[in-house]
Amino acid sequence: MTTESSADFTVRVGATVSSTVAEGPGTRFALWVQGCSLQCPGCFNPHLWGTKGGTDRRVADLVDDVSAADVDGITLLGGEPFEQAVALAALADAVRARGLSVMTFTGYDLPELTGAGAPTGSAELLAATDLLVTGRYERERPDHRRPWVGSTNQRFEFLTDRYRHLEQKLRAIGDRLEIRVDATGAVMVNGWSSMESLEMLLDDPALILRRPGRNSR
Repeated sequence: MTTESSADFTVRVGATVSSTVAEGPGTRFALWVQGCSLQCPGCFNPHLWGTKGGTDRRVADLVDDVSAADVDGITLLGGEPFEQAVALAALADAVRARGLSVMTFTGYDLPELTGAGAPTGSAELLAATDLLVTGRYERERPDHRRPWVGSTNQRFEFLTDRYRHLEQKLRAIGDRLEIRVDATGAVMVNGWSSMESLEMLLDDPALILRRPGRNSR
């Protein structure tokens, strides 16, 4: 997947954060893809459902961005990464070739990604992922104990040994919520928080400057 042609693949990107400690183990480059047909009720990112938003980015350029970010790895979120699995597999392969890790979030369950009818490129993206989080978000089943996931049905799949040491320690890893305000006053929130907390923050951005939000889902 690291051929010249795969470097020219494009990913429809909804957003990126070049350095975050709220989207997986260590310090990570987070990439949210644009487009998701699963559209879980209560999703934190409904603005990423549509395929007409976002920006097309070449895999080669994204690899350069990740390499320059001084991070432990990349986290792929969405949107739904497996709906762009071919291009993201090329990106993940190239990132891992540089010694970095790959964490991928998906609303699909693992059997849906390995059985008949799996999205094109699923096998390749799975092969290039170290830590996978699977399962649709279920707002009736909030998870207040494990990091990074939103509902208790979601599963951690340790596809390589890179993060297997965390398997029995997940509940000891705290969640984090990051809030960024740029020079124009635009606010970006990543990590996990309740919708009520997010609405409060976004209704009164001055609160962000007085105190950080608590990640309580």
